[in-house]
Amino acid sequence: MITLTHYLTLGAILLCLSVAGIFLNRKNIIILLMSIELMLLAANMNFIAFSRFLGNPDGQVFVFFILTVAAAEAAIGLAILVVLFRNRNSINVADLDDLKG
Repeated sequence: MITLTHYLTLGAILLCLSVAGIFLNRKNIIILLMSIELMLLAANMNFIAFSRFLGNPDGQVFVFFILTVAAAEAAIGLAILVVLFRNRNSINVADLDDLKG
């Protein structure tokens, strides 16, 4: 039988992978965005695990809100990346340090 500890361990592994992806790869913006999304999924895993084992559906409702925010973030982030690539022909983080406002 799968217990609460199994779900929390999976959430911790997802969080560690996302933090490692952020710190180890600082050159590609797409990888950074994917790591942030993975971090949100780790939080969702914990919300669902506690919601399931406590018998309260509030955590699952929060997951729907987090998923809608994550989808909007991904859409806006990818749109910004397309514009940056058209202007600079690169999505390297080091090339984006001289942005003008």
